[in-house]
Amino acid sequence: MADLRSDFIGIKSPNPFWLASAPPTDKEYNVRRAYEAGWGGVVWKTLGSEGPPVVNVNGPRYGAIWGADRRLLGLNNIELITDRPLEVNLREMKAVKRDYPDRALIASIMVPCEEEAWKAILPHVEETGADGIELNFGCPHGMAERGMGSAVGQVPEYIEMVTRWCKMYTRMPVIVKLTPNITNVIYPAEAAKRGGADAVSLINTINSITSVDLDLFAPEPTIDGKGTHGGYCGPAVKPIALNMVAEIARNPETHGLPISGIGGVTTWRDAAEFLALGAGNVQVCTAAMTYGFKVVQEMISGLSEYMDEKGLTSVDQLVGRAVPNVTDWNQLNLNYVAKAKIDQDLCISCGRCFAACEDTSHQAIAMSEDRTFTVIEEECVACNLCVNVCPVEDCISMEELAAGTTDLRTGKTVTPDYANWTTHPNNPSVHAVEPAE
Repeated sequence: MADLRSDFIGIKSPNPFWLASAPPTDKEYNVRRAYEAGWGGVVWKTLGSEGPPVVNVNGPRYGAIWGADRRLLGLNNIELITDRPLEVNLREMKAVKRDYPDRALIASIMVPCEEEAWKAILPHVEETGADGIELNFGCPHGMAERGMGSAVGQVPEYIEMVTRWCKMYTRMPVIVKLTPNITNVIYPAEAAKRGGADAVSLINTINSITSVDLDLFAPEPTIDGKGTHGGYCGPAVKPIALNMVAEIARNPETHGLPISGIGGVTTWRDAAEFLALGAGNVQVCTAAMTYGFKVVQEMISGLSEYMDEKGLTSVDQLVGRAVPNVTDWNQLNLNYVAKAKIDQDLCISCGRCFAACEDTSHQAIAMSEDRTFTVIEEECVACNLCVNVCPVEDCISMEELAAGTTDLRTGKTVTPDYANWTTHPNNPSVHAVEPAE
């Protein structure tokens, strides 16, 4: 049986599934229930400075996006960091760590971008026995307007500076949580590494407005007739998160920098995808808020069975396996040719593939009078749209043309040779004339 034990930057946990810093990790009661349900670690909801607690709204805090079956695809969150006193959180963290020494406990922290503020809070966090800290440089609402959260995470120089402070004033491993609300995630990741970060975690929530109440004409969730932007999370953000994790994993300057993957992890498969793209573990929030803490049990059993099938004995053997296969567009093999194929035994004659291809793609699917759908190979460019709109899994597939066969669309013989855009005859740069001396 696969060994799911995790050692992430020296922080040990029985599995790679951590709860992200969010409402589910705001108090001792929740965290104890999470550990009992099987979570390997918890990132405690973000702590602020000593003094008057943060004030949250006393009304709706979430907006939502649903699929056609009412399945929750995304949440918009306008809640701020913990609104409970710092000393209460610290006392509870210490008690939890004492009773669950084998589980990871990370303290998420967000204080003003001043050296003294960070210097002051770190010793208190150390006294709890926490295994590490996560610097919240990602929150896009409320705190960002106060010069914290993503206001720091969008400025690489600030990231590097605060990370250096934390490495100076604490023995604990430092994880820097990055914001996705930036043009290129590589720059903040590199800044975190320069500052001495032991790891980065990403993504934090995406700045968003999920919907508008068309009676009140205000964004939702609505507070006394007004709404605001918030942080978007859930299954819908997973593609963005996967891309950013992969970019950091394959960037020469940050390759090897440990990554905690966050963003839409709902199933074991989601987690495996993050791990394969370079994450050393994953953090989960929306799935737990949707299905409860015991959702982790499916994640644990599913990942274990998958690893057994693949002959992987440890999580480390999965981490980064897909990174070498992530490349830039100009490196893709332009000599690779595929065609769509429809399995007539599985086809239910709904016509979605025909409508999509005929109206919006390449007119490569024919429909007979008895509603039999077939591929017109002379027109098929293998765009995969028909596969994605078909409601029957595996009914339509893409099949590679063997070397030596003829592509009926181009009339050319398929070659086994690899060729990409950098050498393609249509690339103007290939034939660029050297300037005269």
